[in-house]
Amino acid sequence: MNAQDYGITIRRVIEEGEACFEARVRELPDVVEYADTHDEAYELAIDTIETTEAALKESGRALPQPLPPADDFSGRITLRVPRTLHRALVSLAEDEGVSLNQQIVAVLSYYVGVQTPTRTVPAEWHAEPATARPGGKAGTARPQIIHDIGAGDSSKADKWMAPAV
Repeated sequence: MNAQDYGITIRRVIEEGEACFEARVRELPDVVEYADTHDEAYELAIDTIETTEAALKESGRALPQPLPPADDFSGRITLRVPRTLHRALVSLAEDEGVSLNQQIVAVLSYYVGVQTPTRTVPAEWHAEPATARPGGKAGTARPQIIHDIGAGDSSKADKWMAPAV
């Protein structure tokens, strides 16, 4: 496992009235680290990934694998759908005043957004965010057991899904 293979995003934010750098790890959505510099935030994220892996390994669980970079995907999908679904999607697109492609992207984005928490992170654990703030020492996230926060009301998502055949 190489912690540098994970999707680490660092951005400048204002936290409690002070500018700092926030680091997040795409594959560990509950991990948030704060630091005074970009480099410190990156190093904290790397340390958190390594610490989380060690803690999970001790309990017999595995860290989610790094996601492939978006550059590896063209963004083009060829898809065959039932005629009734095609008609329904065209009708929805017309109602919204958008193209069929835009409608499909919106539906898929909505569905993936609703489902992401339960698909990308094992339901039995989430990392606890670091509690440090600018001017203080940043802490490292620790794995903990919490309720599955992504499995809420799926009735909205269900209306976009084609009936099972």
